[in-house]
Amino acid sequence: MTAAASALTTVRSGRRSLRPLLYDYLLPVLLVAMVALFAVLEPQFVESSNLVNVARQSVFLLLITLGQMIVLIHAQLDLSVGATVAATSVLVATVTREVVPGASVAVGLLVGLGFGVAVGLVNGALVAFWRVPSFMATLGTTSILTGLALIVSNGAPVTGIPLKFSDVLGTGQVLGIPVPVVLGVVVMIIVAVLLGRARLGRDMYAVGGNPEAARAAGINVRRTVMIGFVLCSVLAAFAGVLLTARVGSGEASLGGSYVMLSIAAAVLGGTSLFGGEGKVWRVVVGVLFLGVLSNGMNLLHVSSYVQQLVIGTVLICAVGLERLRESL
Repeated sequence: MTAAASALTTVRSGRRSLRPLLYDYLLPVLLVAMVALFAVLEPQFVESSNLVNVARQSVFLLLITLGQMIVLIHAQLDLSVGATVAATSVLVATVTREVVPGASVAVGLLVGLGFGVAVGLVNGALVAFWRVPSFMATLGTTSILTGLALIVSNGAPVTGIPLKFSDVLGTGQVLGIPVPVVLGVVVMIIVAVLLGRARLGRDMYAVGGNPEAARAAGINVRRTVMIGFVLCSVLAAFAGVLLTARVGSGEASLGGSYVMLSIAAAVLGGTSLFGGEGKVWRVVVGVLFLGVLSNGMNLLHVSSYVQQLVIGTVLICAVGLERLRESL
């Protein structure tokens, strides 16, 4: 072997060893370092009540990001998740205040998840069958859902939600753990099993990695893409139901920030923007990173304007890190 060939082999070997370092270990290390920093700067950060609050607040973003990850695995993008949260919130609040309080939880969940299925079917049909770029399809859906939420609510919060609905899904606890956190963990496990063990999950990765090869292998690409969008919208709608229970009213303004945050958390967690790659545990770390960052800045009384700047910087860095991983 010539000296040049030996040097090239060494470089390639180094790049291969750097990829798992960036992919698996960098973000967890940064998360631990950030937790330590906030603990030093503000001792209140590590109090149990605050840690529970971080977990509770992170659940909503986790649900939406898991859905966004599923779509990104298909090399697609869903910009309607925030509007889905808002429309679900208004719809669920409007319906539950008209039913018997004892049935409000079941009715709210059925209405919310059913609405999520409907939105996902529309998005999936536009992308999979009409071949509309997912960016444009979901951007159009966002406008429709936002308008729907504003029309139904008349631009004002929808109040009068039964206390039972909020007590169970908003502030309820199971063995001292908030109900939203319990439900978030259950959903996380289900998604992990779906993507890691089920045939549907393998089909999703195959479609995202190379749709033509997946089609040649006998995978129904259109159906798989549609299922991905349905799952994404259902998870966003579920987050909308839990957020409605948490705030105690239907809000047309809920969910506005979740589009950017869900993409940032997914990409931070190693989900590829080009499809075919993404793991649930890495997405959980990405969500916790943003949740801890936001909570720590709030405790330190950082201006909301500065927080927006920081989150935007994190998103850019996440995309840059993704491009670096792809080049290795």
